[in-house]
Formats: sequence, C-alpha cells, structure tokens
Amino acid sequence: MRDLASSFGAAAAAYAEHRPNCAPAAVRWALEHAPGPRVLDLGAGTGKLTGALGDDVIAVEPDPAMLAELRRELPHVRALAGSAEAIPLPDASVDAVLAGNALHWFDMAIAGPEIARVLASGGVLAGLWNVMGDRVDWVAGLARVRGSAAIGPRDTFSTWRAATHLPGTPEQAEFPHGQRRTADSLVATLATRAGMLVMPESEREATLNRIRGFLASRPETATGEFTLPMLTGVLRIVAARQ
Repeated sequence: MRDLASSFGAAAAAYAEHRPNCAPAAVRWALEHAPGPRVLDLGAGTGKLTGALGDDVIAVEPDPAMLAELRRELPHVRALAGSAEAIPLPDASVDAVLAGNALHWFDMAIAGPEIARVLASGGVLAGLWNVMGDRVDWVAGLARVRGSAAIGPRDTFSTWRAATHLPGTPEQAEFPHGQRRTADSLVATLATRAGMLVMPESEREATLNRIRGFLASRPETATGEFTLPMLTGVLRIVAARQ
C-alpha cells in the first residue's frame, strides 16, 4: 500500500496534465454544510481539486514532486509539505477538509484524529473520487481489458464509512461527469494509476498496448475526441457541533 501511495511523484507532470478534475456539482455538495470558507485540500497532489475550493484554501501534500507541480500550477495557493497523519495546521483552523482521490491512502487510525483536530466545530470531511461510468458498454469493455491495476477505488465508500473517527452520519452521493479524451490521452491517463506506475516495465507496456488495441477496435474511440463518461462520488460527514 505504501509503495502504491508513494508512486505518483515519478509521474507528477503527467498526473497534472491527464487526470480529470472533479464534477463541480460534487464539490458544491461536499461543501454545502461547511460552517465557513476555510478549506483544507488534504493529499492535494498536483492541485486537481485545490483550484475549485475558493480563495481561502490550503493545500497539504507529502510528495515533493507532486507539491512542486501544485506550486507551479497554483502559485497563489498556500501549499504546505505534510500528510494526513501529520497536518501542519493549528487546532480548529479549517471549516472543511476535502480529499480528492486521496482518502483511501490515509492511515485513518492516525489521520482520523488529526482531521478531527484541525476541523472547526461543525466542520465537514469529504472524500471525492472519480470513477469511469462503466454502465456504458465500451467503458465496461475497457474495464475488462485494462485489468485491476488501472481501475479506480470502487470499494472506497464501504471501506471508509466507519473509518473517519468523526462523530456524524456519513452521506454518499454520485454526480455525472465527463472528460474529453483521445485514445492516446486516455492511455496516458490510465498510465498514471498507482497500480500501473509500480508494474514491471514489460507488464506495464503489455497492459497499455492491450488498452490501445481495444480503443482502436471501438468506433466510439478509434478516431478523434470523445467524452469519457465518469462519475464523481462523494463521501461526506458533517461533524457534530461542540
């Protein structure tokens, strides 16, 4: 798990270029009950979510390469080295903690109390995840071809419902989303998945070539641009007021 979580730095520029943003409606839903505007983007990566969180946002990221890319992309944002298990902020200093495609990497036995510490009374914790809309036939076919290493965290909600260490009732929602891609850029996107990044080179290339062949065989993806159907899932907890 640690190897997977630490794999992204080697592909920081590609991650910033190819990974999708979250659906705007999902971000609004995540924040709608926050008691104020102060937002922490925890495990912020290259800032894919950070830029959508308003003017009073702080980003915290443990990987130096990802943090450097975030600072390059969003020079106006306060971006700090740190982790979910050691958040470099004072007690009760933020109104919401959001994690975009990151909450499943946290050691919640340590991170849960840390998040509770930095949240103001009545604050919000929300994890957001982009997953492919595999109810569409060609996307379901792609999921079979690409294998588990390139699949997003479908089991995240059930895994983290009981792991947040916050007094509050978890709520879950999904929001339709999409990303304009070509076959080449979709392959580049899938190549930034943690499971792909830690594969032996020969296995990785074989998997990517299999994906290329599938995309070339489908009329929806063989030529030009297409919309990759997606969902942004949100798990939200509003902490009890103290």
